[in-house]
Amino acid sequence: MNQSTLVGTTIRLATWEDLPLVAAIESESFSDPWSDRSFGEILLAPTAIFLVAARTESRAIVGYVVALVVQNEGEILNLAVAPDFRRRGLGGELLDAGLSAVHARGARDIFLEVRESNRPALALYGSRGFSAIGQRRKYYRNPVEDALVLRRAEE
Repeated sequence: MNQSTLVGTTIRLATWEDLPLVAAIESESFSDPWSDRSFGEILLAPTAIFLVAARTESRAIVGYVVALVVQNEGEILNLAVAPDFRRRGLGGELLDAGLSAVHARGARDIFLEVRESNRPALALYGSRGFSAIGQRRKYYRNPVEDALVLRRAEE
């Protein structure tokens, strides 16, 4: 799909073989991780976009992005990068690839939720044109925290 120049990875569609490594990154990244079953269901969903960043040489999965497109709206559901590969621009490349795929399916508005305290994610999303449009009280568990609802509108 696309060759990442920042950390020697290729961004491509996820496969069943990728799910164990995706689930491992998920568990390392979030206090309330998605289940293996959730990732499997997303892989089968016709409205879903599920991309992974794989190391060029070893093919190990080091990040992923999951999005949905329904009619002309998209939603970024999940994005994570393995701890050893953070702060190298890979999250931005995954987000850009996800946004491109969402746009290719006709989405005009794209939404996502993010923890209010997640400053790195807020900075990343802000750099891609997302802005806060609302708040979901006690949206996250473990720990309980509000979510900011962000939106990016295409002209």
